[in-house]
Amino acid sequence: MDRITDLHTLARTAYYQAGGVPDRELTSSAAYSSRRESWMRAVQSSDRTVLCAQREGELVGLLAMGSPCEADLDVTAAGQLYQIHVRPGIWGQGIGNHLHAAFVQFLRDASLATGVLEAWERNSRAQAFYARHGWKPDGHHRPGPGNANYVRLRLSLEPEAPPGRGGQLPSQPGAGDRN
Repeated sequence: MDRITDLHTLARTAYYQAGGVPDRELTSSAAYSSRRESWMRAVQSSDRTVLCAQREGELVGLLAMGSPCEADLDVTAAGQLYQIHVRPGIWGQGIGNHLHAAFVQFLRDASLATGVLEAWERNSRAQAFYARHGWKPDGHHRPGPGNANYVRLRLSLEPEAPPGRGGQLPSQPGAGDRN
């Protein structure tokens, strides 16, 4: 659990520091202990899934997902991406994309049409990452650290094309034949 908590601490410290949150709020032993307990609950939970990305035996990324916890969200239609964290220093190498793809597959496997997540409004890197993947703000927000809000984003999944069709039109007999 310490490796997961360490990676989470490194990643969140990087983006919160960049957004102006003081170190003492990020790296205290009490905050670390709270994060560790939270990860322990997530790993042991029956309604949460935690995935770890490794490279050459090193933990390089984390994903936590499951049922939405906000009362205004329909658990039969939406899944929540609680956290994606990638080790600072190796951002931009595709690890976040792989973790995001795992979340989308989680939604599809559960026949859920919508994904939801919260991102800190000062984390422009995360905001841009999610926008590239089709996420859009839904107007909901709540207070976060540093006098900045968390904003909720939604991802609407398009239905998958039937297997074998690949989005191509059926061929027409004789069309383009030159015999």
